[in-house]
Amino acid sequence: MSIRAKEIAFVGYPVTDTARAREFYGKTLGLKESSYMEFPEMHEGAGKGAWIEYDIGAGTLAVTNCWQPAPKDRPCKAGGPNIAIEVEDLDAAFAHLEKAGVEIVVPIQNTPVCRFFVLCDLDGNGITLHQHKK
Repeated sequence: MSIRAKEIAFVGYPVTDTARAREFYGKTLGLKESSYMEFPEMHEGAGKGAWIEYDIGAGTLAVTNCWQPAPKDRPCKAGGPNIAIEVEDLDAAFAHLEKAGVEIVVPIQNTPVCRFFVLCDLDGNGITLHQHKK
């Protein structure tokens, strides 16, 4: 018997500064915040824990300071977790983020089924913006 998985409930990313993360995910990327929760201190030096959710289609991206990000010497350029977000217009998304000064770590790539590019959030978590080909 398998675990009988139905869907991905959420992808969680650790961040060091939840206010800064809210600005990046909400304003720079334009994601709509769907939930915000606070918790007592979660780990040494983190202060109050926060959990912020952004619903994207049927899935959810959660950003939190409830656990620590990977060390700074291992940003998304070197691998690690990555979420792929389907966008309506990849070229427009690329232009918007480039204008906002976001570092693009993998430029637009073409595959037989899609186009995509990769950026890092402010804590080194990878984000792929993706568009299926018709």
